[in-house]
Amino acid sequence: MYALLKFAPLFLAVAVCNGWLFGDFVVKQKEVDEIALWPLPQKFQSSAVAFKLSPARFQIVHSKQSSAGPSCSLLENAFRRYFEYMFGDLKKPEKSRKKVYDSDLVELQVWVTSADPECDGFPSLQTDESYALSIDEPSAVLKAANVWGALRGLETFSQLVYEDDYGVNNINKTEISDFPRFAHRGILLDSSRHFLPLKVILANLEAMAMNKFNVFHWHIVDDQSFPYMSRTFPELSQKGAYHPFTHVYTPSDVKMVIEFARMRGIRVIPEFDTPGHTESWGNGIKDLLTPCYRGSSPSGTFGPVNPILNSSYDFMTQFFKEISTVFPDAYIHLGGDEVDFSCWASNPDIQKFMAQQGFGTDYRKLESFYIQRLLDIVAATNKGYMVWQEVFDNGVKLKDDTVVEVWMGNKMEEELQNVTRAGFTTILSAPWYLDYISYGQDWQRYYKVEPLNFPGTDAQKKLVIGGEACLWGEYVDATNLTPRLWPRASAVAERLWSDKSVTDVGNAYNRLVQHRCRMVKRGIPAEPLFVGHCRQEYRGQ
Repeated sequence: MYALLKFAPLFLAVAVCNGWLFGDFVVKQKEVDEIALWPLPQKFQSSAVAFKLSPARFQIVHSKQSSAGPSCSLLENAFRRYFEYMFGDLKKPEKSRKKVYDSDLVELQVWVTSADPECDGFPSLQTDESYALSIDEPSAVLKAANVWGALRGLETFSQLVYEDDYGVNNINKTEISDFPRFAHRGILLDSSRHFLPLKVILANLEAMAMNKFNVFHWHIVDDQSFPYMSRTFPELSQKGAYHPFTHVYTPSDVKMVIEFARMRGIRVIPEFDTPGHTESWGNGIKDLLTPCYRGSSPSGTFGPVNPILNSSYDFMTQFFKEISTVFPDAYIHLGGDEVDFSCWASNPDIQKFMAQQGFGTDYRKLESFYIQRLLDIVAATNKGYMVWQEVFDNGVKLKDDTVVEVWMGNKMEEELQNVTRAGFTTILSAPWYLDYISYGQDWQRYYKVEPLNFPGTDAQKKLVIGGEACLWGEYVDATNLTPRLWPRASAVAERLWSDKSVTDVGNAYNRLVQHRCRMVKRGIPAEPLFVGHCRQEYRGQ
């Protein structure tokens, strides 16, 4: 069964031999399968009327009414990219000869309606990604308020193009009105446990755009390595990276990631997690970490950031001043999770400080003391911040616009209720830790999650602005990251984009199989969902 037909109420669909009957038109099941949209649009109506699409006759253009034009490099880049996606095999001479035929559809007109198309801007949490797509001969029209909605519509248009048995590209008469259910739809990648080469990060940004994700949460450093090359503190990567030259992200690398993401409507939110997860930081910054003790003597090991030294905060002030200028997004993720208190508790200087502050032996109060000062430092850079849920759980005083990320799965609903009751914006990642893998189709488990399934008022549920699929890097590097991530993350993409009612797993499977093949055709080595094959496997692609 082809899932999308139930979303086309204006057309009567009756099963016929090997296909579907729309009035007087028959669409072969194979052709219908190849039009599988992912994620499913909010409103979708399609006819069996098919228009030929000749790459030699078809073009993507700016409409005359559009506020964007040829000077809008973001859209010009996207036009070329999506033309290549739809007709890329023209590079092969034997195929280009077959592609010369008349085109019923001669152009896709892209119409940006706002006075400011935002061609040179960056996407944000407030970005309008809605679009409307009308496909009829001789011209299709893609209408969006800004370039970000236009990007999402171009992806949908490209997914509607399919090839018939004769190698002719077709697209059906279609009307789509679409927008995302949630504003924050993220992927977390961890480049500390294993260094991720630049080309791997860029490839996955490309795949994110194919699935309409819009946030790259870059967990760039951690205990194991510090690959971020700081201009202010170059010794952090010189002494903290796996290798000071080959396993680092230079300023130009970071700039490339940010611009590559921007061109695809993706925000880049860096995470610099403290006071825990900072072992690699201590290699380059003297006295930043807490000396651990065994009895009355130093053990030679170090714990979290030392929260009682003014030098720690002087360093953080300079460091985050740099970070705030390097990364243009309005938010920085400050971590704050999994702080091991045992080293702090062993240190006599910290014990003395605890007594002076009246903290007793409650090291959560010491953690809050540190994080509160850090938040003030970051706030002074005019950046908002995101934190892991422990920061909220431990009672740190947070700014009203703080985003709290709920990642612990054991009491997820209770945590969502508590965080939103306190009035904080929330994102959910607890059910979408993709580093946990199992035999079989675990994508279904991710797909079945309903982010708003927790006790709370409508006002509370509006504070949940989306979620993230997280791929932590203990067992992931350049060799296996992409197939492990895709198409499993695609399940999260549809949950965060499509209407709440889109929950049919069998329906989703049929479309996701085809979407996975689409990603493979576009160069993304997404792993198979189950037995079967992709058509392009037999074409030498």
